[in-house]
Amino acid sequence: MLTGVWVIAHECGHQSFSPYESVNNFFGWLLHSALLVPYHSWRISHGKHHNNTGSCENDEVFAPPIKEELMDEILLHSPLANLVQIIIMLTIGWMPGYLLLNATGPRKYKGLSNSHFNPNSALFSPKDRLDIIWSDIGFFVALACVVYACVQFGFQTVGKYYLLPYMVVNYHLVLITYLQHTDVFIPHFRGSEWTWFRGALCTVDRSFGWLLDHTFHHISDTHVCHHIFSKMPFYHAQEASEHIRKALGDYYLKDDTPIWKALWRSYTLCKYVDSEETTVFYKQRA
Repeated sequence: MLTGVWVIAHECGHQSFSPYESVNNFFGWLLHSALLVPYHSWRISHGKHHNNTGSCENDEVFAPPIKEELMDEILLHSPLANLVQIIIMLTIGWMPGYLLLNATGPRKYKGLSNSHFNPNSALFSPKDRLDIIWSDIGFFVALACVVYACVQFGFQTVGKYYLLPYMVVNYHLVLITYLQHTDVFIPHFRGSEWTWFRGALCTVDRSFGWLLDHTFHHISDTHVCHHIFSKMPFYHAQEASEHIRKALGDYYLKDDTPIWKALWRSYTLCKYVDSEETTVFYKQRA
């Protein structure tokens, strides 16, 4: 359920929750802060992701690695090592992995500060600094409330009603977003081969089952529509997706593979892309 709340804040970040920017940003800041997310920091970097989806150089998240960045060959293809890495990704991939370290960001940030908490981060421009500070204030106020609740009600109670659900939210965020943009059939582009529309089509619709699709406000099973029309409210996305499927034909990507099977396939087969080609697909072996 809290993942659904996170998605409502995501709607606010896209200015699709309300016709009024101030309303969107207030409720986005409130809801994301309550889930220990720096709202404006995420909103800005997520907007850049939408503007650069599928670009090897500029996509803000899950930028595909190149061969030179691969780990040891034995670990790369060890089932046990892959399982451990999946568990790590699903537990700390969002926080601190993405928010604090921007671990799967593009190579252009290498050596630069790219934390979502730093107003001077390379992720942001100088005009964004006040928004980043407000985001940090919201995060630390919420964190202080969690600490206060631990003192008042005990760590076990807070763990049961907040910390464990918080980890479930983080797990879902990484699982959903990873599978939206990573698979053997999803292309990435470099240079002039990349266009915004090509990038917008380089995502895939996946269903988590009717109950979770409903609970997640259809963030995953209408994701192609969301990338083409990112300001469309989620409650119109199912209807629009029916028309988009017909219009795109073979260019519409949908995968009905069971989620855990798709995760294993993507993680074990999508290891790197060629460093020189302009249109690339993931490869497995170096």
